[in-house]
Amino acid sequence: MKERKRHLIQAASSLLHNPHLSNFLTGKIHQGATKHICVPGLNCYSCPGAAGACPIGSLQAVMGGRTKNISYYVLGTVLLFGVLFGRLICGFVCPFGFVQDLLHKIPSPKPGLPKRLDKTMRWGKYIALAAVLILPAILTDAYGIGAPYFCKYVCPAGTLEGGVPLAIASEAVRGALGFLFSWKMAVLLAVIAGSVLLYRPFCKYLCPLGAIYGLLNRFSAYRMKVDDNACVHCGKCEQACKMGVKVTQNINSAECIRCGLCKDVCPKHAIKSGFFIKE
Repeated sequence: MKERKRHLIQAASSLLHNPHLSNFLTGKIHQGATKHICVPGLNCYSCPGAAGACPIGSLQAVMGGRTKNISYYVLGTVLLFGVLFGRLICGFVCPFGFVQDLLHKIPSPKPGLPKRLDKTMRWGKYIALAAVLILPAILTDAYGIGAPYFCKYVCPAGTLEGGVPLAIASEAVRGALGFLFSWKMAVLLAVIAGSVLLYRPFCKYLCPLGAIYGLLNRFSAYRMKVDDNACVHCGKCEQACKMGVKVTQNINSAECIRCGLCKDVCPKHAIKSGFFIKE
């Protein structure tokens, strides 16, 4: 699929995640019944336009509750998305993935990271996932309630979609800002700068939702496939892949976001994608 068409799908998905556009002017957060529904992409609950709940924020809220229960609805919803689509959601649906794609189009040097450093840093998203699941349950206050630590201290999507719009629209919010907001802005600015220079650094190194979908990539109903009989091993697919996937060796790697760039450049049309019932 051509890049322009993918970006149109991403733009439409971002609008579906955030249809309440007038709330950006009033500084209000939509509180309708749909806010109980988890969306597939990383989209902050506190975004004024958000129609649903962020799955990562929802997981932390339940894990940090006084009873420390596992929300079978939230976990089941995320696993269902992952089992059906894998990281196709990252490539086509996630609003913050779309933001990073747009930032990377800004003309600048695109240096990349040394392979060893890049490989090591990719473990960061799994560490973030472990923190999402564990920290709210063990680091609690006097009432036994844990904070949503990833959302509170790290998530740049929450700052961009929730913190900044609310601060712009609401004088009360601006008056309450302090060190924590400054810290979150520093994280966001680092991710923005990184996204201009590197392709999707948050997705590669820090996103816990991407970690979940990545773990399910190999088993998802939607997969990529290389026709070994047609492939001439020209290497164009791997040169085109911005996520650094070894396409001919492991096309359903946890890093593949199903963007389709490898398909577009294959001279023999040896790469297929879709819901494969049989191998």
